[in-house]
Amino acid sequence: MILSVFLMSCVSDPDIQFDNTARGNVEALWRIIDEKYCFIEEKGIDWNGVLPIYLEKADSVKDQRELFKIMAQMLDTLHDGHVNLYSAFDVSASSGWYDSYPLNFNSSLLPLYIGNDYMTAGGLTYNKIKGHEQIGYIRYSSFSNSFGSLNMYYVIKYFEDCKGIILDVRNNGGGSLLNAYKLASTFMKNTTHVGYWQHKTGPEHDAFSELEPLYVDSMDMTVKWLRPVVVLCNRRSYSATNTFVSCMRYAPHAVIIGGKTGGGGGMPLSYELPNGWMVRLSSVRMTDRDYVSIEEGVDPDREVTLVSNDKDDIIEEAIQIITKIIPQE
Repeated sequence: MILSVFLMSCVSDPDIQFDNTARGNVEALWRIIDEKYCFIEEKGIDWNGVLPIYLEKADSVKDQRELFKIMAQMLDTLHDGHVNLYSAFDVSASSGWYDSYPLNFNSSLLPLYIGNDYMTAGGLTYNKIKGHEQIGYIRYSSFSNSFGSLNMYYVIKYFEDCKGIILDVRNNGGGSLLNAYKLASTFMKNTTHVGYWQHKTGPEHDAFSELEPLYVDSMDMTVKWLRPVVVLCNRRSYSATNTFVSCMRYAPHAVIIGGKTGGGGGMPLSYELPNGWMVRLSSVRMTDRDYVSIEEGVDPDREVTLVSNDKDDIIEEAIQIITKIIPQE
């Protein structure tokens, strides 16, 4: 199988029926997570111990906003950016998966390297590094921004005299997995095995389908860059970006630097609660090709931290990596 993608969808589960009360909605939310969420066992979560704590809180709620708050707190114990509670008045979000990590990105420093005359093609911001014209720079800030072969053709054409490219996906919170695999294909000459995926098949925490292989199809992007590429990532490189970085470990000329990615390989589905609110949760497990889960993030080949205020230490390291590869004239 070249690529399997679960599109986010809404599921109404007839087997999960609870009263539309504060207590009933907490019980329904707990049960949905217990039976549908992928990572309770992998993360070592005592989910059974969570329920009585929040049932007690539910018994004393005064209004819908207070109920939303305690249900969001219950979900936050999962520390999963793909798990959200949706109401007409608010959306919950977990930040526990990145709060304790260095940011490793400062957008105000980018003009030092690409000036203000940069170009944009299909969401790809690009230019040559100032003072290092043999090194190209691409910033892709969201995998929700589509690009095509013609966009990539003009980007790669502009870099035809360059010896290497810096590809910056720091603070890219994800988007379309199709775009992630397509971008990875740019840097792969051959169709490449990059990992496995499996989905939940039952209510038990260990009930999963058989692992199926994932491949990056080299023909997804016919325009190729088969010279050195240094990928920059940080903890806020999440979801589809996490998958992209994992794939790039198998690109023949790639080096990954910066910080550990944010994880989020779970490809979400949504379920409805008795009161009409929705809960989104991770429904799929993804691993690299050594069967190691990527849910908690992908480690870089070289960890580099941004500590300076007047330069980007991670871009500077990428320049050094590529410069060492360029033959001295």
